[in-house]
Amino acid sequence: MKQIIKKWKPVCLSLFIGGIILFSGCSESFLDPEPLSFYEPGATFTTESGLMAAMAICDRHMKLYYAHDHNEMLPIGTEYIFSDLGLPAATDKTGMLDNVAALMTPTSLSTDNLNHLDKVNSIWYFWRETYNGILYANTILQYVDGVEELSEEIKNAYKGRAYFHRAFRYMALVFQFGDVPLITKVTDVPKQNYHSTKRDAILQMLVENMEFAVEWVPDQKDMSLIGMVNKGACRMLLAKCYLALGEYAKAKEQTDILIDQSGYSLMTTPFGTFNDGGEPQTWPITRNVIWDLHRAENKLIPANREVIMGMPNRGAEAESFVKMLTMRIMYPFLFNNAVQTKDGKQALLNLRRNHADYNSKYDYMRAFGRGIATYRPSYFQNHTLWYVNGVLDEGDLRHNSEVGNWVRMEDYRVNNIASSEFGNPVTLFDDNGKLLCSDTIRRWFDVPHYIFYLDDPVNEANISGSDGHRGATNGGIADWYLYRLAEAYLLRAEAKFYINPNDATIKDDLNVIRQRAQCSQLYEGTVTIGDIMNERARELYFEEWRNVELKRVSLCLARSGRPDEWGNIYNLDTFDKQSGTDPEGGSYWYQRVTKCGMYNKGETIQIVATKSSLNFIVDKKNMYWPIYNASITANSKGELSQNYGYDGYNPDVFKWDNWQDAVADEDKTE
Repeated sequence: MKQIIKKWKPVCLSLFIGGIILFSGCSESFLDPEPLSFYEPGATFTTESGLMAAMAICDRHMKLYYAHDHNEMLPIGTEYIFSDLGLPAATDKTGMLDNVAALMTPTSLSTDNLNHLDKVNSIWYFWRETYNGILYANTILQYVDGVEELSEEIKNAYKGRAYFHRAFRYMALVFQFGDVPLITKVTDVPKQNYHSTKRDAILQMLVENMEFAVEWVPDQKDMSLIGMVNKGACRMLLAKCYLALGEYAKAKEQTDILIDQSGYSLMTTPFGTFNDGGEPQTWPITRNVIWDLHRAENKLIPANREVIMGMPNRGAEAESFVKMLTMRIMYPFLFNNAVQTKDGKQALLNLRRNHADYNSKYDYMRAFGRGIATYRPSYFQNHTLWYVNGVLDEGDLRHNSEVGNWVRMEDYRVNNIASSEFGNPVTLFDDNGKLLCSDTIRRWFDVPHYIFYLDDPVNEANISGSDGHRGATNGGIADWYLYRLAEAYLLRAEAKFYINPNDATIKDDLNVIRQRAQCSQLYEGTVTIGDIMNERARELYFEEWRNVELKRVSLCLARSGRPDEWGNIYNLDTFDKQSGTDPEGGSYWYQRVTKCGMYNKGETIQIVATKSSLNFIVDKKNMYWPIYNASITANSKGELSQNYGYDGYNPDVFKWDNWQDAVADEDKTE
């Protein structure tokens, strides 16, 4: 079925419907950057099929934050390098954003960086793609009332889903970029006189919109399609909006309903299809609930009672799906001379399965992938995070190598038969203390294998060839979670903390998740916001938008006056308006990124890398990313607000302080 949408920029023309609603792949021209003034309309939707087309592209483009056709980038990885949990790791790239404090400016990050700053981050992609998503949602909202064939109930369901898509994207924008232009309409003529709208004003609009969505969008049990917005997803997003505005009791109420009254439940035993992990001779998997929960083939099945909303990305119609190359992008870059044995040989080889020396016990490219490590986890994410009550929790299935869920560097064995070390664990140093790895950033870190392992049938079937990588695994198409019930428990714990940090039940919401993961250590006594954020990190790695969530919590702490885990109390007027790289002050985001992450460590961490001048530095002003100079100059008849600390910042620039006035101004083009 095809729905032609005339004059709507950008445009994707084909629509695939069947069990799920998704748009087919768009050409690369769809990715060409367009400034705000180009967001002009054209389409008139007079039938439900037109609304379905616009809703389909809203749904499809949610997953493009997680999956992407670019073979060295996953956009969501950028959320992790601006957090306590990750770092940029493509050390051979000249544009690598290690010294964020110096390199991230309104002009250095230009529209040319749609191609990901030489394949190292997706900041511009988030700005451009997020406003595109808002455009699609606004189109539905603008035209739905004119579709006469629909009942008011169905129209309201369309509106609620469109509100969700718009609110999800504005929640990202206000915590990535701060005060941004509020666009709620598809205008008839180009508009170049936007003003920024204050963060809280936008959040107030989102609350009102999401309250409507919770009322009118149906529950998943009453829907025939999977992958569309449902009531549970609306409740989750509304709870986050309430938290951001300080409506903590209302946020708790929404999570109470999700946990106790909506038919969801945590998965506590193995279920669905068992995936043996690609090469069980190399890396055997002992079946467990955490492994099954994160298999692509189990995420959206009816037996999974934990999923609230997921993003379909599997099926026979390959053109409708997008590769998620986690096993290429998120695993160490190992298969060359950069990692050596004690006797000076290359430690790890990729041997085709028809090679005479091939041994299925050591086929790490099929088991763990052909990694290039565009991103890497922080030391905190790999190690320190897993201590609870001062004890390393050996039983936690989310950090467990014995069952196959987690891969540590020592789990790799030398597979070069020419080495006397054949079959022994790969080591970082020889017996004399000599470093055997030439790049400890890109080539030496652990991996949450249960999250990133994906079947790759195309490369799996291709075992011969001349490029040396035939049969190697990159990852493939895969369904992904947007929201799970586990996050509802974590949000409820957070709401309770802001209401009363001494609430003895806060720990219960964390412990129910830890018990499911078979942890030996449970929380006792008073729980801090740091405990809550640590449990989010363990449970929601590469699901949550970590940078956005840290900044949302930064606002919540400043608004509530509650202390962080170090005893810091933040001022609502100043927490996001500071600069400097010293250890004191700034936002909670800054404190987590520098105290837990690998930024601003100076000489306290040893870095050996291809790019020898690496220096991971972040500034307090980087709480928000800069507004792009290209967008500011394109808005030639108005003035957008630049963020504190960046060139062009003006504390006196006009900004809308209520969303109703910003919306009323959208019709004015002069």
